[in-house]
Amino acid sequence: MAATWAQKTIVLPPQKRGCHLVTSKILKDIEQELKGFKCGLAHFFLQHTSASLTINENYDSDVQADTETFLNRIVPEGRSAPWKHTMEGPDDMPAHIKSSMFGCALTVPITDGRLNLGTWQGIWLCEHRDHASSRKIVVTLNGMTV
Repeated sequence: MAATWAQKTIVLPPQKRGCHLVTSKILKDIEQELKGFKCGLAHFFLQHTSASLTINENYDSDVQADTETFLNRIVPEGRSAPWKHTMEGPDDMPAHIKSSMFGCALTVPITDGRLNLGTWQGIWLCEHRDHASSRKIVVTLNGMTV
């Protein structure tokens, strides 16, 4: 076995505001690189400050909707919101706060050429803007190859 590094940037198409299960898109884009790893780590880094990555429920989409409801209740926006940074729109500062709450990076173990996620776990892109652009994720794979 040999220690190996691989890196690839994935571009996700623009999404509406909310939490989106993106595991299958990510896996499709990294399947060739991933399959050579026996044991390692996959690091996912989102290159944006108004969206976030998290691992959560991959089965019931109500969890995604409920998470978006929670975020919108805890981080207000609009005229009554106390934010100073508003020149990019009323949803921008709340998007930055939500992004910091969930974060922009994830690390997932790799076992036998697969992401070692739990049965009910999936990778979510949480889009916090009303009118988002495409989003880039830098994926870095490190570990032992066969």
